Amino acid sequence: MVHIDFPGKGDQESLDEFEMLVDSAGAECCSIVVGTRQQPDARFFVGSGKADEIGDIVEAERIDLVIFNHSLSPSQERNLETKFNCRVLDRTGLILDIFSQRARSFEGKLQVELAQLEHLSTRLVRGWTHLERQKGGIGLRGPGETQLETDRRLLRARIKAIHKRLNKVRKQRDQGRKARRKAEVPTVSLVGYTNAGKSTLFNRMTTADVYAADQLFATLDPTLRRIDVSDVGPVVMADTVGFIRHLPHKLVESFRATLEESKEADLLLHVVDACSDERDDNMYHVQAVLKEIEADKIPALIVYNKIDLMGDFKPRIDYDDQGEPQAVWLSAQTGEGIALLLSVLQQRLGKRLVEGSIFLTTRMGQLRALLHQQGAVQQEGCDEQGNFLLSIRLPKKEFEQVLKKAGVTSDEILLKPVE
Repeated sequence: MVHIDFPGKGDQESLDEFEMLVDSAGAECCSIVVGTRQQPDARFFVGSGKADEIGDIVEAERIDLVIFNHSLSPSQERNLETKFNCRVLDRTGLILDIFSQRARSFEGKLQVELAQLEHLSTRLVRGWTHLERQKGGIGLRGPGETQLETDRRLLRARIKAIHKRLNKVRKQRDQGRKARRKAEVPTVSLVGYTNAGKSTLFNRMTTADVYAADQLFATLDPTLRRIDVSDVGPVVMADTVGFIRHLPHKLVESFRATLEESKEADLLLHVVDACSDERDDNMYHVQAVLKEIEADKIPALIVYNKIDLMGDFKPRIDYDDQGEPQAVWLSAQTGEGIALLLSVLQQRLGKRLVEGSIFLTTRMGQLRALLHQQGAVQQEGCDEQGNFLLSIRLPKKEFEQVLKKAGVTSDEILLKPVE
């Protein structure tokens, strides 16, 4: 493992995170080489002396793979492989490898393959030189193009085919979202830094059985489940892929269909590892990815997770000056604070509720009976003429359905909202 610090340059890669990435990929680390440079070397990224040092370790330890915690150019990667006589992988290639291991669904595998092919397209090395531009003669006429050109053409054709399939997946997802919008079913999407505990929280709230582990990118394929929130009704919750600093742009592009679950959500639950030393920095990088996928304007609620690792810390809700909930502190592992989160969801999504007093004439008895049937009537009174004054509370969609069933329009009733 090679990690280089560049003093004076902010927003650098983390060595601890690099070790977690390598561990998540399933590699066995033999040696970690660290160093400092003012700027990357054009040929080897590291200096020639550091490259010799790494080469000696590779030879002595019989190492199969050298991984850099940085993005390497194709020429730097080739130069290093030639010098070390073994495979060299950069940070982007490492993340792609983890993604390829985690992909389970057909869509996820397609998205990973697309990202890998687009990454590989700049790294095709000239090969099969004995077949290039073969001379004329019987049985010796070549295709008229080099093997490299053939590889690139096949690569472009495969990328085009994957784009076509993913467009079909995107349309299917759009249809599902349109159906949910038509039924006025709100969507809540879990977003956050990788390994913040999104899948554990998702499993806790939906009683699902999504794979959750203490490793980076444990979740790759998006999962949607329905939960019932008091006074709101059915809510669709989506568990999405975790973000990471400097998430390769090609990955964001490839996973656009998946990330659109966050872009089209009614509310984002930004799950944060509350006990992480780099908590604020990780939150900044999540916001950067949300901005890249144009989801930064969606209402969000911060969920500080893992308070069970913070000693005697009690779950709580943080409010702003207007009394609006901004953050919830909880533990998805133990379940502490989940009730608080559900109450905040009820408050944030409950704006779809119809709540107030309505005046019903004697001829609207069917509407009164239907409201009682829905359990929407909180209080009831009547005047001398037999007209009813009901205090009601129910989801807007259900209220509209009840009005339609009773043959009453909203103009015929006087609804006075709760002040």
